[in-house]
Amino acid sequence: MPRLLLLLFCLFPVLALAEPAQLRIQGSNTIGAALGPALVRGLLQAQGATAIETRPGNVANETQIRARGRDGQALRIEIAAHGSSTGFAALARGDADLAAASRPISDPEAQQLQALGDLRGAEAEQVIGLDGVAVIVHPDNPLPQLTTEQLAQIFSGQVQRWEQLGVPGGAIHLYARDDRSGTFETFRALVLDPRHAALSPQARRFESAEALAEQVKRDRQAIGFSGLATVHGAKVLAVAEGDALALPPSRALVASEDYPLSRRLFFYLPRHARPQARALAEFAQSPAGQAIVAEQGFVAQQIKALPVPVQADMPPRYRALAQEASRLTVNFRFQEGSASLDNKALRDVQRVGDYLRQAAKLHDQAVLVGFGDPKATPGRAALLSRLRAMAVRRELARVGVEVKEVTGMGDELPVAGNDLEQGRLRNRRVEVWVY
Repeated sequence: MPRLLLLLFCLFPVLALAEPAQLRIQGSNTIGAALGPALVRGLLQAQGATAIETRPGNVANETQIRARGRDGQALRIEIAAHGSSTGFAALARGDADLAAASRPISDPEAQQLQALGDLRGAEAEQVIGLDGVAVIVHPDNPLPQLTTEQLAQIFSGQVQRWEQLGVPGGAIHLYARDDRSGTFETFRALVLDPRHAALSPQARRFESAEALAEQVKRDRQAIGFSGLATVHGAKVLAVAEGDALALPPSRALVASEDYPLSRRLFFYLPRHARPQARALAEFAQSPAGQAIVAEQGFVAQQIKALPVPVQADMPPRYRALAQEASRLTVNFRFQEGSASLDNKALRDVQRVGDYLRQAAKLHDQAVLVGFGDPKATPGRAALLSRLRAMAVRRELARVGVEVKEVTGMGDELPVAGNDLEQGRLRNRRVEVWVY
């Protein structure tokens, strides 16, 4: 009997490992490296779990979190962070309960996963935070900014020396994330694909954003790209799209998605998601979850009011707003080819309502300013931009906000060039100003 008890005691850790995981998350390294584990720990703490422990997995970029639930049940959450595309592939195989992605689901992926529901629907597609793809160079590099056109030329190998960009340095050394990375897919979609360019085969590739940034920081001839949370002391360049102003990836410009390489971070849930997967998505959207997003170096979706410096070339109405009001750190955007708000905007309606309620500014204190892209018919851009602002006013009315004024500024003050469709989409936006 003592020997049998000893055998059972030795087997206990093995049996515990055999217990199925309560939640399996696969996908983005940007999310899974640190943010995903931090959100899981935050959720477990909010649920009253104890003995929360984070362990590295058996494979690089994998994490296991263990805890004991309020009812004493042993809990295990597994996170595999090998790139956004691997999350959707894992959903298709049934190997994940939730996909983490640092770029939107693609048409082929959405088609492949139809059996799991409409993954572009508001319940399935959850924007948990924002990030900017930061273009990084060595701290001693004197270059201040680049255009997206120049970035395409550099990373495709058309521009190969720093002297071609007006600074000394010799040959340019390229650093890029690997093909499974959502960061790379975002960079490719925003920079390379619109210009029919492909990444140079000379680029060094990295699964880990941290490893890439560390290499750029050590190499005086380097240029690379990374998420804001993994810059790690490298110099960050401002980026311009088309003839718009070059903008740095500041938190305010990423929050409003004005920065050209802004991106959204997503959780994607199947139609019949596990309760713990749904709980994690809702926690990530909560104030506590958004605080964790900010703590991890990303940009939270919490609303703030910030002053905007007055510029001499601002249109008169806009200059008056800048002098008298503050702009909220959110832009409402729309579904592609539609006047309907996108999934993030639908959540932002509630966030703006909550902010105005707490600030006692629900009634006649907010101004909506719509913007758009150029149209051939005179006055049409101004009309459409005003209609977009009116669509936002209708949604805000549902949460108790009475807007003071709605205006449309047409194609004025673009944040992107209008030569490409992606730029025109970014220019179709609605800003919120508060007195």
